[in-house]
Amino acid sequence: MITRIALFLVVLTVAAQAQQFGPAQFPIKDDDGDPMSNHSLTAEQMAQVAGLPGLVDVGGAKRDVTLYQFYDLNCPFCREAAADVDRLIRSDPALRLVFVPYPVLSAQSVESARVELALRALGPPQKFLEFHRKIYAGRGVIDGNRALAVAQAMGFDRQKIIDAANAKSVTETMTVHARLGTALQLNATPAYVIQGAAILGHPGLGPLRKVIAAVRSCRKVAC
Repeated sequence: MITRIALFLVVLTVAAQAQQFGPAQFPIKDDDGDPMSNHSLTAEQMAQVAGLPGLVDVGGAKRDVTLYQFYDLNCPFCREAAADVDRLIRSDPALRLVFVPYPVLSAQSVESARVELALRALGPPQKFLEFHRKIYAGRGVIDGNRALAVAQAMGFDRQKIIDAANAKSVTETMTVHARLGTALQLNATPAYVIQGAAILGHPGLGPLRKVIAAVRSCRKVAC
């Protein structure tokens, strides 16, 4: 009987340091007014993101703007960004926020992503969102055991989570995410994809709202 999360490593992309990024293609700045690294994506690349397996779609019913977040549960910047992303979801009923598990930093990240993808298969998007809020409420490394404990506390059956997490399809999903993220040069976590643009790193709540407002106004990330 399987009693733990099996570990199958995907091809991991190591998050690059800021100085490795290229020049910003769009005038997007962070909370401090510094330029955010970003680059354009083609329509074909946007379609590839939209067609990824294992996406988790949350947000309001109107959904006039779609924002994808590529993240690693063990990325400290993703943890900081989680509160802002949560505020976006709560305050903007017309935003479609799509989570893209992107476990690129460690073996522990791969383990916890397996649990996340199992929860996606076993519960509705709101349960996935609840898991995010609870897992980020703690401190320290997030591995498979810790993710399992949080899921169990939420009422999920441990063995069902383990079975779903160890499925071949989960390995394939993580591999596809890693390969596309590499192809799109998403060299930092979190990374955001929106309206033909990739933003590397978390700019802050205010700047994200400005980008979303621009997309609504002129269908570009910066008008």
